[in-house]
Amino acid sequence: MGNGTGRMASVLRGACMVGTMVLLAACTRHGHEGYARYRTNCGICHHGGEGMKGEIPPVSGRVDKIASTPGGKQYLMHVLLNGLNGPLQIDGVRYNFSMPPFRAHLSDEEIASILTYLATRGDTRPAPVFRAADVAAERAHPMTTTMVAEERRRLDAIHPLP
Repeated sequence: MGNGTGRMASVLRGACMVGTMVLLAACTRHGHEGYARYRTNCGICHHGGEGMKGEIPPVSGRVDKIASTPGGKQYLMHVLLNGLNGPLQIDGVRYNFSMPPFRAHLSDEEIASILTYLATRGDTRPAPVFRAADVAAERAHPMTTTMVAEERRRLDAIHPLP
């Protein structure tokens, strides 16, 4: 009985190691794709994620916190799909900007990978993950930039957004 239990434990450890390696490879691949998509579509304005004080809001260290609630996660998908116009205030700094919608330029998978990548740049563990199917569901309901800004104000009143 002890010998069979030892073999079973070895098999289970091996299976867990293989599963972990596959998961890490997938996360690394998606993280790399998310970074590449962020860099080519968002990085020019948001720079390294730090933004430009008073002009372009930072995204590093914020997306994970905003995405920690279902409403916040939905809001972030709305921002990328529909765009957002300022003004808004973040950490006492006022921003007045205009972010274009990416609805026509990026696929659901691309938007999900960008948001997932940005979520990994914060301290929340595990980092929130965005799925293409969730983005597709939000894409089905277009919004104006004014509607997205109002959604932010509503969320901010319930739980202050970073």
